[in-house]
Amino acid sequence: MECYHCGAKLTEHDFCTNCGADVKQYKQVMYAANAYYNDGLEKAHVRDLSGAVISLRQCLQLNKMHVEARNLLGLVYFEMGETEAALEEWILSKNIRPEKNIADDYLNDIQSSASQLDTYTQAIRKYNLSLAYCQQDSQDMAIIQLKKVVSMNPKYVQARLLLSLLYINSGAWEKAKKELLKCLKVDKNNTMALRYLKEVEKALEKEDDKGGFRKPKDDIIKYQSGNETIIQPIAALEQKKNIGWLWYLMIGLSVGLAAAWFLILPARVQTAKSDLQQQVTTIGEQLGKKDADLAEANQQIQTLTDENSNLESQLELYKGSGAAGSITDSLAEAAYLYMENPDDIEGISQALDGIDRTAVEGEEISESIKTLYDKLLEEVGPTLTASYYDQGYEAYQQSNYEDAITALEKSVSYDDQNAEALFILGNAYRENGDNDKAVETYQQLIDNFPGTDRASRAETYISEIEGAGN
Repeated sequence: MECYHCGAKLTEHDFCTNCGADVKQYKQVMYAANAYYNDGLEKAHVRDLSGAVISLRQCLQLNKMHVEARNLLGLVYFEMGETEAALEEWILSKNIRPEKNIADDYLNDIQSSASQLDTYTQAIRKYNLSLAYCQQDSQDMAIIQLKKVVSMNPKYVQARLLLSLLYINSGAWEKAKKELLKCLKVDKNNTMALRYLKEVEKALEKEDDKGGFRKPKDDIIKYQSGNETIIQPIAALEQKKNIGWLWYLMIGLSVGLAAAWFLILPARVQTAKSDLQQQVTTIGEQLGKKDADLAEANQQIQTLTDENSNLESQLELYKGSGAAGSITDSLAEAAYLYMENPDDIEGISQALDGIDRTAVEGEEISESIKTLYDKLLEEVGPTLTASYYDQGYEAYQQSNYEDAITALEKSVSYDDQNAEALFILGNAYRENGDNDKAVETYQQLIDNFPGTDRASRAETYISEIEGAGN
């Protein structure tokens, strides 16, 4: 364990033997974080994944820089089908420890298979679409989408839980139980799955009670005749009793049919026609409503597709691809160096030099990254401006105009209100033969500092350059 103040190795004492800082409570917090990490590791070994997530999150609340906890949490998320959350944890782990980090292998394994990554993305998209269907009370459509999700990502616990909940709502208890058992196979101590399964088993027990077995009825009659026992089937007895009534029933049925044919049937036919016409009208109205609902659903699908595209763009940003990813890596490195040693101007400047400042203002960069960039420039900008100015001025004095231009351009980029740096930069351009850049720099100096001595000299140099050009 290292001292939070100076980074020296800590001993058994409650103070740092190098700087004297009080580390008693710090050591207690670090021990507690490690205990939560070990608990999460044990739970992950026995596939108590939801419990492992809780323990690992407790660990990271106490120690955000715990790389092993972040890597393990990412693995647990990935095993539960939460691919996006796993990527986020591994990227954060990589930013904390850029070198010798197993998170690199995890990210490379996922990114190396474009088809697999696209499958995970499609599964997330369909899961979000199923949530939208649930909010619209279109449970059948939601079930269809969720079936596709679990076929694409069988370990997606949240998708299976939602699918089982929809089955419960529709009374499909056996299907719900099947999905819940699959959830528990991935995460054996998932509280929500256990709660749902308890309710499903209760419902199945009630159905079994309602559908119990009936006692068979006796199908024979016994009676004594002298010394003999006569056994007669009930069916035969009933047949004898009812045979006389059968003729009366047939005669009554014939009379009833005749009355129905001449009296009742025409009215019933007319009523049936009216009912049929009413049903046709109702069906037409329902079809019209369905068409309107379908158009609205298509519009919502388009909206959700656009939102998902934006989310995918942000995910690409976090995965570190393109210009945005380069900015994120360089900015994270500069911020980390500044937190470790604010006086490491050379390292911080090298990290900031890797950032395209015009790209920072682009729409693809999130506001949080822009805010961090502006705050970091506010802290180290004046120091970087002065440092680059000293380098540029020294190179200019030695007639090394190329190096002078490079350093002074950086100085001006961090502070374009530095009149001396602008003036020396214009002179370096002029001495190096780049008259266009020299005139542009002198004009910037004149616009920003009108009426000053340097502005007057800049006007003189511009006149000389333009006169030489004529």
